[in-house]
Amino acid sequence: MDHIVRLDSRQEAALQAIAESFIAQHKGDPVKALKEMIVLNSHLQDRLDAVGAARQAAR
Repeated sequence: MDHIVRLDSRQEAALQAIAESFIAQHKGDPVKALKEMIVLNSHLQDRLDAVGAARQAAR
């Protein structure tokens, strides 16, 4: 699912701060942080797929 999100400067600054914090939690290694983010997104997508399947089965 493609969805374009447009951010204003305040939202962009908040996102930048969160990204920098996330990278700092991974000892400043952006590749390690990116790998962790991919794993987290995969787990969330699996959960969303399961909820969607349960809703379709209920219909």
